Amino acid sequence: MDPIMIEIGPLTVRWYGFLITAAIFVGYYLARRYVAAKGYDPEKFEEAVFWAVIAGVIGARLVYVLTSWGDFAANPISALYIWQGGLAFHGGILGGLIPMVYFARKNGVPPYVYLDAALPGVALGIIGGRIGNLMNGSDTVGRLTDWAIGYTWPAWATGFPGICTSTGQLAWGFCSGEVVRGPVHLTQIYGAVIGLVLLGLVFYWWRQKRPAGWAFWNFVLWYSLLRSLVEEPFRLNPLWWPVYLNEKAGIGFFTATQLVSIPLIVLALYMLYRMGRSGEEAGA
Repeated sequence: MDPIMIEIGPLTVRWYGFLITAAIFVGYYLARRYVAAKGYDPEKFEEAVFWAVIAGVIGARLVYVLTSWGDFAANPISALYIWQGGLAFHGGILGGLIPMVYFARKNGVPPYVYLDAALPGVALGIIGGRIGNLMNGSDTVGRLTDWAIGYTWPAWATGFPGICTSTGQLAWGFCSGEVVRGPVHLTQIYGAVIGLVLLGLVFYWWRQKRPAGWAFWNFVLWYSLLRSLVEEPFRLNPLWWPVYLNEKAGIGFFTATQLVSIPLIVLALYMLYRMGRSGEEAGA
């Protein structure tokens, strides 16, 4: 795949950067409308979004680099090359959450209103990020598989240098031209589908007569579940707790993301239970 969307003279626009930027702007538009519909000043929301985007990108890149240091150790400066892809969702959420909560309190708005408002942008970012990963080539590469859905990268597709040497889990198949050759799980598409499902669910949660934060914790719950079951088992990531590995099918448990998702799922279920109980008591 080709990571470059368009080149005009010295200007190069990459798919990854373009799609993430588009997700931010569309997400911001939808969030403003949501905040206004809840009776709060959307103009004050702008500052929160500005700093949340910056902190989110920094947090996402920092966590990705720290958990994939083997890919950057030889050339540490490449950790700054965000346009090439490589953002950790959990780091982005943590980084963006802090300024969102801070500015919500500063503006006299319940923090959950801002967090709920930001969800479409997050879902769009997941979609755009995964499509950008796909165009980058071997970014978020899938495991080799003998399943019928396995995809073989075309000969002209390029990827990131080092992908074949940093994982150490290629038991069969082979590497060539920086990209894994042989049928692989197209995990970039799996991830994009997860984002699309979550986007639809966010609009459904928005319409429900539930307290602020209901959409946010549902998003945390369902993203963690879907990522852990639909995408992560098939990605060629190191197994931090190697409970199961089927190299021919291309399935593995547990990666760092799957392990982190377990407490997040428990926390989300607890928060949703509390909100549900509060709603029942208020309606009694």
